[in-house]
Amino acid sequence: MTSETAKPRPGFWPARAATMALLFCSGFLYATWGVHVPTVKAMFDLNDASLSVAMFAVAGGAIVTMSRMARWVGRAGSQRASLHAGIALALTSAFLLSMPNYWGLVAWLALYGAANATYDVAVNAQAATLEARYRKPIMASLHGCFSLGGMAGALVGGAWLAHQGSPQWHVGLAALGCAVVIVIGARFMQPDMLPGEAPVANAQAGTPARKHTPAPLLDDAARRKLNRKLTGFGVLAFLGLVVEGAMYDWTAVYMREVVAAQGAWIGAGYAAFSVGMAAGRFGGDPVRARMGGARLLRVSSLLCVAGVLLALFWREPLAAVVGFALAGLGLSNVMPVMFAASGEVARSAGMASAEAIAVMARLAYLGLLVGPVLIGAIAHGVDLPVALGVGLLCIVPIAVLAPKMLAGVDGRADTPR
Repeated sequence: MTSETAKPRPGFWPARAATMALLFCSGFLYATWGVHVPTVKAMFDLNDASLSVAMFAVAGGAIVTMSRMARWVGRAGSQRASLHAGIALALTSAFLLSMPNYWGLVAWLALYGAANATYDVAVNAQAATLEARYRKPIMASLHGCFSLGGMAGALVGGAWLAHQGSPQWHVGLAALGCAVVIVIGARFMQPDMLPGEAPVANAQAGTPARKHTPAPLLDDAARRKLNRKLTGFGVLAFLGLVVEGAMYDWTAVYMREVVAAQGAWIGAGYAAFSVGMAAGRFGGDPVRARMGGARLLRVSSLLCVAGVLLALFWREPLAAVVGFALAGLGLSNVMPVMFAASGEVARSAGMASAEAIAVMARLAYLGLLVGPVLIGAIAHGVDLPVALGVGLLCIVPIAVLAPKMLAGVDGRADTPR
């Protein structure tokens, strides 16, 4: 029987809006840190190698702690964990530029990465709960809010630096503002959906879920089987993020050095890719509800390939910008679909959504590190167009394997639960 703590509060839309706000804050704070990477380099007089170590500390802190912290999120619940991890994220963000020395900075960045990963898992576990409880695909639009937060953070940071404002005050005020949003927003989140709990009949009505039949406890064999499936999701997400990371880091270089773009056209490729990502995520939920996650990823993969090929073979600024926008549109739903599928598989099997999401995300986020490095190595050995073309090979397995791997958990509105 559903416990009192597991009864959803009335109001799907307040919980959805709160989750969107928390993911916006995540993107905003991450962009705020990104704006100040040159500030950190100047503060400590770092060379490129030392700066790379500092930047890898963020990813290292996330990857090392994600599994353990995900188990805590599963025990605490996504609502409570989102609040506590969000406060930790705001605190670590606020003091990023206040470290007394380089190694203090590296250690603090590792803490920041751990807090960011825990917060990411917790908020996405809440999103998985809302999708499952109300049978409404929402994951893509939530990730669209993350993208909007990143754009807003970059714009605010750029404007602040253009007016020569204090970097320490900038990160401090950004962290304070996001902390307020997180504390308020977490109040509207809902308790996690229990394994076996039936979805509500009507999201608008906010009626409580029906009684559920608890899923059997996972034995070792079942856990291993589930972990293999989640690892498969992680591999697909990893491949998508390899290409996504490459696009974010190399589009401006491609526009300048290959397309020979001038002035604002140099940054237009990056901007177009970002806009494509945001647009695809805000439009992805109704498409996934109609065609399912597997077909969405297959069509999206082909769109991404077409976009990158357009940029590679038609080396005019406008054509390249259009191509990168299509690439962003095509890649936009890979991570939302994988997050949603991981949460659904976990709920059906009796594992906490947070733990399942962490198994997938821990592998996936390596792609953001590997992508730029892989493209850079190939570009150094051959040239950048060939490197970006080779990167497209990562998209093929997504199109081929997604239908089989997502069978039964593809997020269609009429999928039996």
